[in-house]
Amino acid sequence: MGPAMDELDPLRARLEELKSEHRDLDDVIARLTEKVPFDQIQVSRLKKRKLALKDKIARLESQLLPDIIA
Repeated sequence: MGPAMDELDPLRARLEELKSEHRDLDDVIARLTEKVPFDQIQVSRLKKRKLALKDKIARLESQLLPDIIA
């Protein structure tokens, strides 16, 4: 059986924080790459951070989804 509903609230809140940060990174990367030349190292770091966030988001979503195969 999965976590109790009240235990899921902090996970949901964290998930929303991560999704928001992920969207913000999208905006920052878009702004940085509008101007040529742009700092490719900085953009690369931001993209790596974005991928790490995507992984965290996927893990949290899998924890929040009900276990269908029981």
